[in-house]
Formats: sequence, C-alpha cells, structure tokens
Amino acid sequence: MMKAVFLSASVPDPSKPHFVGPSDVTDIVAAVKALVFVVLGRRPLIWGGHPAITPMIWTVASSLDVDYSKWVTLYQSEYFEDQYPEDNARFKNTRYVPAAEMHPNETEEQRRADSLKEMRRRMFSSHDFESAVFIGGMQGIVDEFELIGRLCPEARRIPVLSTGGATGLLADRLDCGNLDLDRLANDIDYIPLLYEFCRVNPSEPRRSIR
Repeated sequence: MMKAVFLSASVPDPSKPHFVGPSDVTDIVAAVKALVFVVLGRRPLIWGGHPAITPMIWTVASSLDVDYSKWVTLYQSEYFEDQYPEDNARFKNTRYVPAAEMHPNETEEQRRADSLKEMRRRMFSSHDFESAVFIGGMQGIVDEFELIGRLCPEARRIPVLSTGGATGLLADRLDCGNLDLDRLANDIDYIPLLYEFCRVNPSEPRRSIR
C-alpha cells in the first residue's frame, strides 16, 4: 500500500485564543500549493480541513487535472458541523468523526479539545504515513506534531519554519530529528525544497489523471 503524506496547515488568526505567533501569509500559501504540486497523484494527501487551506488544495488539484477524490482525504470533526466551509462539498471522500460527548463538569473548550484529539487519533491510526509537513498555523500545529510523532513514529516530520506561526516555533520546542533546520527556516523556493524533504522524485509520474 502506498504511504501517505500528512498536511498540517492553517493561516493564523491573531483574534483567536489559540494564536501562537506571527506568520507570513504569502509563504503559507506558497508552501501549501507547493506541497500539493509535489505530492498530488504521487502520494495520498491526508489532512484535517481548514477554511483558508481547502480552496488552495482544490485549485492546485484542478490545475493538475488529477482525480481529486482519489488522492485527497479530508478529516473533519462533527464538533464544527455548523462551521464547515462550502468547499467541503467538493470532497468526495471527506471523513466525518463524531464530536466528543459533553461530560459532567467539563467546559465547552475541553469538549472542543477532546473532539479534535479524537479526530486526529482517527486520522493518524487509519493511514501509513511516509511524511508529515507543517505549515504556519496555531496551537493545533504543535498538537498534531506531537501526536503523529507518538502514533506514527516512522513518519518524517517536516516543519516549514519559514512560514512562521506555530510551525516557526517547532525547532525550538520539539525534537525535529535529523533535518536541515536552517534550510527549512530560510529556503522559500518551496517546490524543490519539498521534493527533497518529502523524498519525492520530480520525474515520478502522476497517476489517476482524468
């Protein structure tokens, strides 16, 4: 079975309580689009949906004329059912994970955290990951970095540090393994960077072209 690539990405929002640090939106967009260009049709792409990222993935997939539904799997927690972006309708293989039940003396914030944790646990335990790429984001980036490290220890975790946000802090807070962190912090030529770090050969053909 072909190993998958996990994408953890979002555009940080300073107004949200889970905001971690400054980011470069231009670099986040460029890095996400570069990753999709590198892997789509070559590796299954798995991720938890974010309203700002979904349209980017759809746009690149459309431009490559790759069968989107066969190569991208989106996970969503039903906790956020009333916040799903309209773009979700384009995913033919979205997997919805039930929200956590509300327990006595539990706050709504705790229920939200439990729901996200269960969605991520389901996501990481349902696929064999070759690599995981982290771009921009807020606290959820750190949570996913730690969890996939525990549940999928063979997956190569790649924080694109130049995109800032929570990803920009991973090198200082966590053991990122044997990676060239200086390149990840300074090289913004994302397509060749991600070909190399994700270990995808640029000459590898894309499959399931429509």
